[in-house]
Amino acid sequence: MKRIVLCLVAVVAASSISVQSAFAVKAFGEAFAERYNLIEPKTDAEKSLAAAVKEAKCTLCHGEKSKKVRNEYGQALAELLDKSDYGAKRRKDEPEAVQKELFEAFDKVAKEKSESGQTFGEKIAEGKLPAAEGTDSKEDED
Repeated sequence: MKRIVLCLVAVVAASSISVQSAFAVKAFGEAFAERYNLIEPKTDAEKSLAAAVKEAKCTLCHGEKSKKVRNEYGQALAELLDKSDYGAKRRKDEPEAVQKELFEAFDKVAKEKSESGQTFGEKIAEGKLPAAEGTDSKEDED
């Protein structure tokens, strides 16, 4: 009986850790969708970007082979944002501050050049994903 209880405690602890990290990623995705009007896109570029992001899912910022790898856009955001700063408690307690910080990071990264030579913002404005396919770059350190 003690083994069963111990196993259950271990499973609950492990699942709570993975849920927190998933929420941080979800917060970034939701903020990106809001910042670039992907929830109710109006222009052709917004509609195109919304469809591309829906298909890309996690590869908006991460690699295709592993979520531990960031693409060029994910790397640029990681230089400005630490996902541990955007846990569920902070997002609940300070939603406006969190959104402002994420929007500022998106705006700053939008000005940076991608590997294609265009800025990330130019690509987004054209309705394209900010990172080119196959630009898996750097493994996450967390």
